Amino acid sequence: MMMGGMGIFWILLVVVLALVLWKALCRPDAGSHRQESPEEILKRRYAGGEIEHEEYARRLQDLRR
Repeated sequence: MMMGGMGIFWILLVVVLALVLWKALCRPDAGSHRQESPEEILKRRYAGGEIEHEEYARRLQDLRR
């Protein structure tokens, strides 16, 4: 009887570890490190307040040439 309980314990431990690894490695963003385009970077910087509207407009115009 005791051996059956230990067997279940080890099986559950392996299943839990497998699920943890699967969650860590199979995140939606894992492996899909898509490169941001220059326009996306510029939009993110403008939205974050790093650059002013005039600089955003000037750089966007430069990128679209």
